Amino acid sequence: MTAQSSGALDELVRAGARLARERRLNGLVSVLVEQALDITRSDLAALYLYIEPDNPGSRLALFYRRGAEQPADSLSGGTELVSFLRECGEMLVVNSPDDAYFSDIYLAPNMESGIALPLIAAGAQLGILVLNSRSSGHFNRDRFFFLDSFGKMAGNMFHNARLNDELRRRINEIALLERYQENIFSSMTNLLIATDESGAIRYFNKIAGDRFGIQDAMIGRTLEEVFGKSVDRMVIREIRKALAENREILGMEGIFRANGASIDFSLNVSPLRSRRGRLEGLTLVFTDQSAEQALKNRFAVVVEERRLIKDMFARYLSTDVVETLVQHPELVKPGGDKKNATVFFGDIRGYTSFSENQPPEYIIEVLNAYFSEAVEIIIRHKGFIDKFIGDAIMAAWGVPMQSEEFDAIEGVSAALELQELIRSDKRTFFKGNAARLQVGIGLHTGLLVAGNLGSARRLNYSVIGDTVNVAARLEGVAKGGEVIITQDTRDRIGDRFKLKELKAVTVKGKTQPIPIFSVLARVR
Repeated sequence: MTAQSSGALDELVRAGARLARERRLNGLVSVLVEQALDITRSDLAALYLYIEPDNPGSRLALFYRRGAEQPADSLSGGTELVSFLRECGEMLVVNSPDDAYFSDIYLAPNMESGIALPLIAAGAQLGILVLNSRSSGHFNRDRFFFLDSFGKMAGNMFHNARLNDELRRRINEIALLERYQENIFSSMTNLLIATDESGAIRYFNKIAGDRFGIQDAMIGRTLEEVFGKSVDRMVIREIRKALAENREILGMEGIFRANGASIDFSLNVSPLRSRRGRLEGLTLVFTDQSAEQALKNRFAVVVEERRLIKDMFARYLSTDVVETLVQHPELVKPGGDKKNATVFFGDIRGYTSFSENQPPEYIIEVLNAYFSEAVEIIIRHKGFIDKFIGDAIMAAWGVPMQSEEFDAIEGVSAALELQELIRSDKRTFFKGNAARLQVGIGLHTGLLVAGNLGSARRLNYSVIGDTVNVAARLEGVAKGGEVIITQDTRDRIGDRFKLKELKAVTVKGKTQPIPIFSVLARVR
């Protein structure tokens, strides 16, 4: 095996491992497109999915893209490229725009090479991944075989993730419907009356008795006797007809009026049958429509509120924290909210000199590999990823949920775990030319303001205040491989960590020196 082939195999193994870690469709698609683009050093990648997979002429919609150019939002199912791929199910490479066929493989005018890969799972074609390069002859043998193997690997994973997402969506829909039904039965005025085969009342629930004024002494009386003067005669006639014809009535509307009060109701009438099908009477369910409408409006507000919370925090917090916020949206106050929180700043040491002599795509690859591992550690420790600032990560504990002492402990633990990983030979980042890179981390605890910042077009949940500024300045004090905390953070972590007191420092914006400590290890 040649060194070049061995390198391609290593890339395939690493890309496959990243695919295997993803369970959700969106994450899998992101890994598929971005790994295909990065590893083949292409300039543009786009994944199109069939809108109707079982329809041979189905149009394809753009699902995910990567690159500076903007490809078309959809592909026609009848184009030369799509028809060929659907018919043969194999990859297609066009390495020069001078070729007479399949010119629609180019997603932008300035592209010189193109490769199209059909995504297939369980014998069904799911979509097409198209990659372009500005260089002629770009897609060589190694890139072809990498994409062929990577695509086949991704196909079944993609299919399973799609089924998993669909199942999760269905479960969520069922859960929402169940909660809605529970709200209906617990909060609404459902008035139930049952009759025998002659039309005489034989049962009513308490709510029906209270609202309609029915008493136990009225059991055995006909509906005409009980409701004759309170509801329209047409309603009584339709109920009698349903009993005579053994059929149901759904959504019949009317108004009950008695003692100066009225109920605007919707009525469902259903035959009550024995196991052998013999008619034994009717069940009448009256629903107070005005009360039901109020509940539906309230339910819609709750669903929208929870959707906004998921959109706001799903990418930046652990799943269990997001689920807690969804169940308790009152924890996220509209606008700004003052909180005691621990702020984390981590910056790469030696990055400037390293980046001066490296190609941009390699720098991005190094940063993404590091950020991917660092973010997982922070989220695992229930931190909130605020933003990326160049080669720096800003995170916080105590927002949007707060526990002060717990937050500081988790923040320091995450910082130590990240430094331990960077020092470890098992790390998957900072390899090769980036092997000398280190990270300095600063943490400070104090009062800040957390809330949605931005404009009407775009809002981001973020934190601001003097606590953030101090943490940022403290990160500048930390050397590579060091975790520095302030006295405020130290007061909240107790004796859980081994610390070394350092000389107090004066940071910008503060007149008095700040006591600081180097965190050496966690006390076992």
